[in-house]
Amino acid sequence: MKIACNVTGQAALIAELVNLATPHRQGGAVVGRLAHEELVGAFATKLDANARTALHADPSAGPRLAELATELRRALLAADPSITARHVNAMIRKYGAQPYLPEDANGPFHLSFHGTAGSAVDTLAGGLATTLALIMDGYGPDRFGECRAHHCDAVYIDLTRNNSRRYCSMACTSRAKTAAYRTRRHTI
Repeated sequence: MKIACNVTGQAALIAELVNLATPHRQGGAVVGRLAHEELVGAFATKLDANARTALHADPSAGPRLAELATELRRALLAADPSITARHVNAMIRKYGAQPYLPEDANGPFHLSFHGTAGSAVDTLAGGLATTLALIMDGYGPDRFGECRAHHCDAVYIDLTRNNSRRYCSMACTSRAKTAAYRTRRHTI
């Protein structure tokens, strides 16, 4: 069974939102959470035109995105898959996730989800929560994590075939590999 084709893009959005909206360390530097207006501006650039317009028009979007990011981070980094599932199920219920079948301009219909709880953020949140559920079902519960690079705790979602992702970005991957090489070279 092929899972919904928009999961890859939605997974990247989830990690992006969490890393923009929650304080963490990245590459040794402390990255604070963005102010609400900055968060809306930065995250909206990742969305399609309709979602971007709706987000900018919602006066409560900033604090609601920050709240959603905290919920998503809690689900992504839960210590046990059953706790992750509880968080995901709670978000699906909270945001009223509903399936629908939009027709792509370049292809056939595909399964998508959106929230029905009211605001632009709620609409987005229903789809993101369902994406986490689809990833747990289609890829397994161990696909969410915190970057393993030294001094980085940004989140990632691993959609690789062999479950090999361990870093939040190519920059962290490169830093970790360079540090490992230097350590090996120094011990020889």
